Amino acid sequence: MKHVSITKVYLEESQACWRSYKRGCTGVSWMHAFRLWPYAAGCVRNYAVATEQKDEGSIAVRSKQAQQFDWALSKLDSSVRRTGRITRTLLLRIFHDVSYPSGNQALLLLRSCGSLLPEVPLEERTELAHRVWEKLQELGAQYDASHYNALLKVYLQNEFKFSPTDFLAKMEAANVQPNRVTYQRLIAAYCQTGDIEGASTILGFMKNKDLPITEAVFSSLVTGHARAGDIESAKNILPVMRGAGIEPTPDTYVALLIAYAEKGDMDNLKTTLEAAESADCSLMDRDIMQVIFALAKAGHQQHIPEMIERLRHERGFVPDAMNLCLSLITQGQEDTAFLILMAFPTLQSDNFNDPNLGNFFLRHCISMDTSLEKLIRYCKGLQESSLHSSPLSFTLYCALEAKKTGTLMKLFKEQELPVRPHYFWPLLVQHGKEDNAAGVVEVMKSMQELGVSPDVETFSNYVLPVFPSREAAQQTGSGMVGLSCHFMWLFKLFFLVPAVICVVKSICVKFLFLFFQITELLYKDERFSKEGIKPAAFFLYNLMDNMTEGQVQAQEDKLRSFFNQLHTQNITISMNLFRGIKNILVSYHIPELIKVQSLIFTCFSSCATVLALENRLAELKAENKPLNIVLKQIIQTLSAEENLQRALELKQQHEQDMTVGAYATLINLCCRHNNVDEALNLKRELSRMDSSIALDTSKYITLVKALALNDRAVDILKEMKEKNVVMNDNSITTIFHMLNAVAAKGGAGSIRRLQDTIFTLGLAKPTANLCSPVVTAYLDSNDVPGALEAALECQKRYNHLPRIHDIIVALVERGDTDLLQKAMDFVSQERGEMIMLYDLFFAFLQTGRYREARKIIETPGLRAKPGRLQWYSEKCIVNNQMEALEQMVEMTSKLFECDRDDMYSYVLRLCKDTNNWQKAEAMWTKMQEENVIPRERTLHLLADILKSNGQEVPFEVPEVISKKMFSLPVSAESRVPGFKLTDVANSMFIITYSKKDQVKDALEKLKSMLQLDHVPSHLAITRLVQALGNHGDVAGIQQVESQIQSLGTRLNLSSMVFVNNTALAHIKNGDVESAVELLEGIYTSPDSTSPSMSFVFRKVLEGGNDRALDKLSAMAERLANHFACYRPASDLFLQLLDMDKVEDAKFMLARCNAVAEQKEVLLSFVAQKAQVPGQVTSLILDKDLTSAKALYEQMQKEGIVVDELSLKRLAVLYRNAGETAPFPEPPVSLTNTQTQRR
Repeated sequence: MKHVSITKVYLEESQACWRSYKRGCTGVSWMHAFRLWPYAAGCVRNYAVATEQKDEGSIAVRSKQAQQFDWALSKLDSSVRRTGRITRTLLLRIFHDVSYPSGNQALLLLRSCGSLLPEVPLEERTELAHRVWEKLQELGAQYDASHYNALLKVYLQNEFKFSPTDFLAKMEAANVQPNRVTYQRLIAAYCQTGDIEGASTILGFMKNKDLPITEAVFSSLVTGHARAGDIESAKNILPVMRGAGIEPTPDTYVALLIAYAEKGDMDNLKTTLEAAESADCSLMDRDIMQVIFALAKAGHQQHIPEMIERLRHERGFVPDAMNLCLSLITQGQEDTAFLILMAFPTLQSDNFNDPNLGNFFLRHCISMDTSLEKLIRYCKGLQESSLHSSPLSFTLYCALEAKKTGTLMKLFKEQELPVRPHYFWPLLVQHGKEDNAAGVVEVMKSMQELGVSPDVETFSNYVLPVFPSREAAQQTGSGMVGLSCHFMWLFKLFFLVPAVICVVKSICVKFLFLFFQITELLYKDERFSKEGIKPAAFFLYNLMDNMTEGQVQAQEDKLRSFFNQLHTQNITISMNLFRGIKNILVSYHIPELIKVQSLIFTCFSSCATVLALENRLAELKAENKPLNIVLKQIIQTLSAEENLQRALELKQQHEQDMTVGAYATLINLCCRHNNVDEALNLKRELSRMDSSIALDTSKYITLVKALALNDRAVDILKEMKEKNVVMNDNSITTIFHMLNAVAAKGGAGSIRRLQDTIFTLGLAKPTANLCSPVVTAYLDSNDVPGALEAALECQKRYNHLPRIHDIIVALVERGDTDLLQKAMDFVSQERGEMIMLYDLFFAFLQTGRYREARKIIETPGLRAKPGRLQWYSEKCIVNNQMEALEQMVEMTSKLFECDRDDMYSYVLRLCKDTNNWQKAEAMWTKMQEENVIPRERTLHLLADILKSNGQEVPFEVPEVISKKMFSLPVSAESRVPGFKLTDVANSMFIITYSKKDQVKDALEKLKSMLQLDHVPSHLAITRLVQALGNHGDVAGIQQVESQIQSLGTRLNLSSMVFVNNTALAHIKNGDVESAVELLEGIYTSPDSTSPSMSFVFRKVLEGGNDRALDKLSAMAERLANHFACYRPASDLFLQLLDMDKVEDAKFMLARCNAVAEQKEVLLSFVAQKAQVPGQVTSLILDKDLTSAKALYEQMQKEGIVVDELSLKRLAVLYRNAGETAPFPEPPVSLTNTQTQRR
């Protein structure tokens, strides 16, 4: 799709478009004056003039309300993306809670008063919009063009008739300037009623303001001409668009299809459908649904079955179809809605044991007072089609809930169906959650009126728990309730049941010589080195700091030469800057370069040090004393100087005094100098000295790297396995960098042999990172087929597909369709069609093939995958690829469940990085066109871009409440240019935010750290995930987990940190079933290590959540009894003990006897509790000899050796009781032991 801008070039296109439109449409008077419409009294009465923002509330109140709004926005956004609608109840709840409305809140509430309320009649929606507008205005909301545009959108969606001219006048009175979106929607308003003259007047305004005519304007004109009775002019809009260089979009075709549907012209409708398909303009199910809705409203129901057959049941069909049904019922088109319902895919109900797909339909029919005859017919149809198991019973429940029991009672009598007590349980449950005793009494009275007697279960589970005591039940309820309570109270013991950056682009020899000359000049020229200041050191530091990790790794040999040149000229740097450069090299995983760089710090004293140590060595030898310690020190010093020759000479002279450490240092030094033969000789000598000795992991990996280039590394890897060399996360990362270094020098064959050996020996588990170097070797040599084969082999062998994006991009660029098809077929088979489509989509975007990319993303059934979209967006931001990013944002506008605010925020971030305020402003306009409600972070980002470029901000910027939280870094940045917080400081920010429940700020801080390649602490991640769990933010936890995984290290985090807190988040949201399903899946997995879930049980017990505890207890018992998995049951048992719920623990033990056999878990618990201060004292104070005897006898029977301290305590108990101990009393001082332990 061609983008029309306000620049000079595109303005000429716009004017050409204007002329083409004039030629293609008839009967239009371009200089016609405004046509003034009468409009409904009060409809636009007080919505224009906004008062100033009130500032009467305290910061605390505003902060609390801001947090509540974040919740509301998340709730509404989730509902809209998941179902395409919101409920009036939720909207009104948020509306009534607003006290200090921000511009963003007002925008959210206004937007929600349109088509997002399909269950509410059109008139009521508009009335609600006016109430919201006026109320927010009274509370001090400041309205800008985006709010007026949102109100216009609501008017259009609600088919509300108003005067566009008066609307413009009101905006002018409020000193708000209309923008392109405003004019587009005013044109749509005129066209909605067929007023082409009015639309022409607005078009004149747009021409005078040099605003472009977009696709949305053309689509509106199609509707306008059709409703004016000029269907030919409507049809001619499409060739006019093409003549102006704008291809018709799906929206244009839908507008024309609706025009034909309103006329009942099926022949032209089918022709237009075929034209759309032939133009590669794929129409989705939701587009066809708009045509069905138009047919139903126009009274052409006979054509609807034919259009229903065209529905393809894409992903997202069900929520879209549900919204269509609700809208049809609201418009009085129940029969058409039922036809849509019956077209729901039958497989949808197979996911449930008790299908109830018609619930929403029946509930809304009751709400809209659908006739009894229709209800009976619908219920029979649903039951016969197996879409609903008990539609009549559910209909009764809905009637009871809506207090419309009379009609349904008649229905049940006619159908001779009994009314059961459990029909009333859902109502009682809701009242129970709210502790609404009066509501429970009302339900009981309704049961009496209907002749239904409450049974024992109804009383015990749903009635009595609402009342604090029997007396309260008697006082609140009727006589019947009180009497029954008296009878039933004995059965209810519920209260006793326990409830669970890049300056250097490339480095060549010429540049390195230049760097060396600059450094030498800065260091030795007195003009630059004054008063102790050494600019040479700062130059070196900034040189290294401005190089990327990839550049340093690629130019390692040249940098080594550079540092050696500095060392030769005796150029030194201070300790602080040495550490700074060293930290950079450590983070880039270049240990060998660190050794060379250290020369320029140590050279000023190293010569003297070596000389002194050699003199000391001679003295010790003359005195016939051990030389090993001093010899090791000399070799280490020589190693730091990279003096291999002298080190080997000393080793030869004093071979009998060589230590393991000295050998290890020499081996490492030989590897750095690529003296492989000598390194192997030294390794053999070390083994002869002591065959059990193992080098540390880093030295082994350095040796492997040196030998890999000579294909002799396999034996060393086998030795690492034999000697059980420990491989931690840092070691795995070092292996990855080692493999990459070998790939750059050795080729794919060397990498493949190393890789296979490492994985086969089990030194490291296969990961995408560790599998990628072999693919990198092929790509670097431009062997794309080889890279593809290597990647496919990795997937088959290790279930990882490394660098597949780069491979697909290379294949697309080469135009190798056969290999591309092979790659796509493989990805589809291994990872699913959706992943394959996203891989292809990103490859087309990367190579600028936007037409093909659009076809991919418009594939029916494709849905948004936030993690994938974020990955490519971040890639575009890092590589400054604005065009590809902008194209992706535009193409995903109709992608199911796509978070549009997130997508636009990615573009804005790149705008900020490139200081492109014009593009940012254009994105703001597009957000309004899409009716996107931006989050506060997005508004702040956009405002920062505009303000920093001296532009006016066209909206109210949300107030930042917690300013003090940001004062420290801002102050530091202002006082120390280039100041950056350390990882520790950033981690403390995350911890602090998490403790204060400011999870949004914590997430932003984490994201900013990761973008700067900083690593948060273990504790910071744990505290953040726990805070997200407390907030019920499942998506947030998943986001953090994916971000941490992208680091390529788990930070020593247990996977259960995410699992346990995800489960707690589900429980917090009332979705205990999802929590159980998640946890059960962990323990029933074949690869399960039976991790602990004590944290979940403890939180549930502390929260007194009886329902969750019951479900989790049942799960623990089920896992123990059916799967022989005893960890959850053991965890629950120990948590009950720890919280002094001894009787409950006994009950748990009785139900799961095997818990008593879990000695490892139980002993760990005992050992942990023994560390708690005061345990020893309590043992002494108990003085329970009888229990001590029994315990000792049991330990003797089980063959447990009793330690001397315990025997001493027991002997003292015997002696104090006047009895003789049956064992000799150990000579241990109990007092001293206690004192030491304290």
